[in-house]
Amino acid sequence: MYDVPHYMSGMHWIWWLVWAAVIAAAAWWAFSRRTAAPPEAAPLDRLQRRYADGEITTEEYEERKANLLRDL
Repeated sequence: MYDVPHYMSGMHWIWWLVWAAVIAAAAWWAFSRRTAAPPEAAPLDRLQRRYADGEITTEEYEERKANLLRDL
């Protein structure tokens, strides 16, 4: 049907897999970069959760928040 050597006729499907893997990896990388929180936000988020749960007082929250933001 096609005029190609026999050693190349069955290999084209591998290129489909290669391109599918490249596209999947690019999509995964783009999605993970977009949804990742900045590293400096994690301690502040934990502090806000502790304050919301009532584990620390308002004074402790304000003091620790000031320390965290000062260190940035």
